[in-house]
Amino acid sequence: MCGIIGYTGSEDVREVLLDALELLEYRGYDSAGIALRDEESGKTEVRKCAGRVSDLRAICASEKVVSQCGIGHTRWATHGGVNDCNAHPHQVGKVTLVHNGIIENYRELIADYDLADTLKSETDSEVVAALLNRFYEGKPEEAIKKTVSKLKGTFALVILFEDQKDVIYSTRNVSPIVATICKEGAMLASDLTALCRFTNRYFVVPEYHILKLSADKLTLTDFEGNEVLPKYLTVDWELNSAGKNGYPFYMEKEIMEQPEAIENTIRNRIVGGMPDFTADGVPDTLFTECEHICIVACGTAMHAGLVAQALVKSILHMHIEVQMASEFMYSDPVIDEKTLVIAVSQSGETIDTLEAMKYAKNRGAKCLAIINVKGSSIARESDYVLYTNAGPEIAVASTKAYTTQLAVFYLIVARMAHSRGVFDDAQTQSFVRELQRTPEVMKKVLERRRDIHVVAKKVLGAKDLFMIGRGLDYSILLEGSLKLKEVSYIHSEAYASGELKHGPIALITQDTPVVATVTQEKLMSKELSNIKEVKSRGADVVVFIKESIAGDLAKEYEIFTLPDMRDEFMVLPASVALQLLAYYVSSDKGFDVDKPRNLAKVVTVE
Repeated sequence: MCGIIGYTGSEDVREVLLDALELLEYRGYDSAGIALRDEESGKTEVRKCAGRVSDLRAICASEKVVSQCGIGHTRWATHGGVNDCNAHPHQVGKVTLVHNGIIENYRELIADYDLADTLKSETDSEVVAALLNRFYEGKPEEAIKKTVSKLKGTFALVILFEDQKDVIYSTRNVSPIVATICKEGAMLASDLTALCRFTNRYFVVPEYHILKLSADKLTLTDFEGNEVLPKYLTVDWELNSAGKNGYPFYMEKEIMEQPEAIENTIRNRIVGGMPDFTADGVPDTLFTECEHICIVACGTAMHAGLVAQALVKSILHMHIEVQMASEFMYSDPVIDEKTLVIAVSQSGETIDTLEAMKYAKNRGAKCLAIINVKGSSIARESDYVLYTNAGPEIAVASTKAYTTQLAVFYLIVARMAHSRGVFDDAQTQSFVRELQRTPEVMKKVLERRRDIHVVAKKVLGAKDLFMIGRGLDYSILLEGSLKLKEVSYIHSEAYASGELKHGPIALITQDTPVVATVTQEKLMSKELSNIKEVKSRGADVVVFIKESIAGDLAKEYEIFTLPDMRDEFMVLPASVALQLLAYYVSSDKGFDVDKPRNLAKVVTVE
């Protein structure tokens, strides 16, 4: 879950590393560090500290180290507390190392190789550095292979050997590493956003291979010593699109980018008014031969799956379930060759989702991935992939990745309905036309974001908050509640409003605001009845409601009207409104919206 960068080349190495770590900070921001090979002394100089990359930059500001090679790391703590000693890089003897992942047998390694007196930190990562130094006898590849043979767990290792001038070595298992070479030199990172300042070409380092970087050459070999040609991919977004573009936070920028992201996701998948996955290589047989659908995902991606579940049930009348990927393998799922498993992940590296998908494949299921990153682990493991084309998402709290996942699900439902004979051509085209309206409808919500800012002030002081809705509205609010929790630290819970009287209504008081969504016309009367129940208990109520059914509710409640779409599509404008609500509450409280406490963007450890 940490950010890793390595660079050797002609640029100012220290600045390249620090700039890259700032881009990677969403992957971890407990501590940060860099290691530079000093060209004058031949020594590897390490500077690290608990805190943000800005703190590290301040430490490095007055130092002048002539260097052409270095590695860096920004940490999300898993082993050991947040302090200077536990920060990466770790240095033992001739080895300096940064690590992403979890070494499950680190205690056994300490005992087996008598490493306790060598270690200074509480981390599993330093154990790897110590073991590598123990095995190192001047041949980096041999030491790496011997060390890796002893490790159990996941790892991305990036290594400097003090007597190997201006060379960086790397190897990995599960945890990602991408690399490239360009006119400025050779570089690697845990995430391609750190590379896109220099190039739009990259490749994913294969598992159990050794990458060797020097300023003008890049060599990839397998563990048998055979050289392997890297398989380059192309970043399909602008090189500067990972910046804030004048916005105070990435989260606001990414919320505002959603109309364009939706358009980029659906445009080439609609041919003659019909959903078409030909260019993605996804055949109709994937949708017609399955008897059961299982969606595996975590957090926000799982909430996108819950919307898909509602659509599949109401339109296709198929058996479908949404499973938390972290619990999937342990719940004895009923999976066979007639099951279509859909794995959803923004990064394509979410370890729980990856392992769930592997489990399903071993049971004979066909697997379709919905992800945002080409060449990611889930993309490589899945039978078929639909990319969301959202562009880089830097804020930890997901926004445009979520709504583009929804857009892909709407296309899947339309294609399945047509290929299975549920929709005829006219019904399918009508459904798709409504989806195509989404970017313009979202723009209307975004144009009125100041009104949502006013609404946000109504809940600013809340310690606890409840969200209520029925049907698809409940699915929307699960995500809206998560967003508010993530960035504002308000204890927020979403409930299906019919469940209120079965317990939760006991918690409603004058100090507990309630946010409700009312977008489903057939459920409107029941939803309004539930809203009256909480208002009668003294709660202040904010209602996000479909414009055509709002009537004179503004006389009774604080409301925000959502532009009209067909009921089954109201998820999309409502999601944008709830994202803005969370954003404004967090920013008004003075929090770092992009980097919520204790959270990391990419979860690559179980």
